[in-house]
Amino acid sequence: MTTTVKSWAPGRVNLIGEHTDYNGGFVLPMAIHLGVQTTVTIRDDRMLVMKSVQVPDQRVIVDLDDLVPGCVDGWAAYVAGAVWALPIELTHGFEIEIDGDVPLGAGLSSSAAVECSVLVAMVEAVGLEIAPREIARLAKKCENEFVGVPTGSMDQVASMLGRDEHVLLFDTLEDSIRPVPFEIQHAGYELLVIDTRASHALIDGGYASRRATCELAAQTLGVATLREVTDMELALSTLSQRTNDPNVVSRARHVLTENVRVLATAKALTQRRFEEVGMLMVSSHESLRDDFEVSCPELDCAVEVALETGATGARMTGGGFGGSAIALVPMQLTATVTAAVCDQFVENGWLSPRCFVAIPSRGARLVVSH
Repeated sequence: MTTTVKSWAPGRVNLIGEHTDYNGGFVLPMAIHLGVQTTVTIRDDRMLVMKSVQVPDQRVIVDLDDLVPGCVDGWAAYVAGAVWALPIELTHGFEIEIDGDVPLGAGLSSSAAVECSVLVAMVEAVGLEIAPREIARLAKKCENEFVGVPTGSMDQVASMLGRDEHVLLFDTLEDSIRPVPFEIQHAGYELLVIDTRASHALIDGGYASRRATCELAAQTLGVATLREVTDMELALSTLSQRTNDPNVVSRARHVLTENVRVLATAKALTQRRFEEVGMLMVSSHESLRDDFEVSCPELDCAVEVALETGATGARMTGGGFGGSAIALVPMQLTATVTAAVCDQFVENGWLSPRCFVAIPSRGARLVVSH
C-alpha cells in the first residue's frame, strides 16, 4: 500500500452535443489544460480528512464507517463520494487535499475533475488496478448516487480519456469512444472559453427536470432512449399528437437534432472544414436556447457578441443555466472578441467574464507515488 500519492485530472469543454449523453446519444468533449490535483496520505486511524486549497479554513472529517450518501455536502461530497465508490472495503483512513484551477460553476466540469483525480490517487494508494474507463464509471456512480446529480457519463469519460489535440466522439448508447483530431491551432484557430460567471448549479432541479421530460418523451414513443428514434419527423409528429405538453416535443427535438449535429461536426473536423463546424455550433446554441431552454441572457450575449466580432462559431457549453460559452475564433481575432465580450458585459452591468483559450489535453494521470 502506497503512503502518499499525487494525481491530476482535467476539466472538460464539450465542443458540441449537450444533454444528449443521458439520452443515449453522441457527445464530442475534450479534456482541457485546467484541472484538479489531489494529494492522498494514508492515516493510522479510520478517519477520512478532506481539505481544499480553495477553502483553506474548512476541514471536513468523516469516519469511514459513517461514509454514506448525505453524510457531507458541498465540495467535500465529491471527494467523499469518490472514496465511497471504490469497490473494496477500506481498512485505513486517508487525508485528502485537493487543489484546482478549473473555474467553479463555469460548466467546465470541475466536479468530474475532482472525482477522477481523487479516484486515480486512491486506486494507486490502495494498490488496485482499474482501467481508466472503469474509473470513469466509478466517478459517475459517485456523482449520481452519492452527490445526487443525475448526470450522464460524458464529463468523467473526457476527464479520464482525453488526448492532446483531440476531441472524443463518445457514443453513450454503444459505449464506444473514438478520438477525432482537433488540431485547430495548425489551421489558425483557437477555442475561446467565456466563463460568464452567471450562476450554474445542476443540483437545483433544472437539469433533473429536463432529463425527466426526455425520459417521458422516450416512454411516449415506446423506446428506451431518444437515441433509438430512427425517423425524427415521425417521432416529433407522434409526440405532438400524444401529449399536451409542448415542452416534451421541443426537448425531444433538441436531442434528436443535436445528435445529427455531433456526427456532422466530427466528420467536418476530420476533413478540416472549420467554417462548417462553426455553423453547427451556432445551430446547437439556438436549439439549446429555444428548444431546450437552458441558456440565459449572459450566455446569449457572449455568443452574439463573439459572432459579431469575428468568431467562426459560438455556443453555450455544459448543462446551462449559466456557466460558459465557447467560440471558435481565428487566432488574430481572439483578443478582439475577448475585449468586445468583456465590454458588453460591463455595459450590461454584469460581472466581467473570465476568458481563456482552451487547449485540448490528455486525461487524468498520476503525478507522484511513494
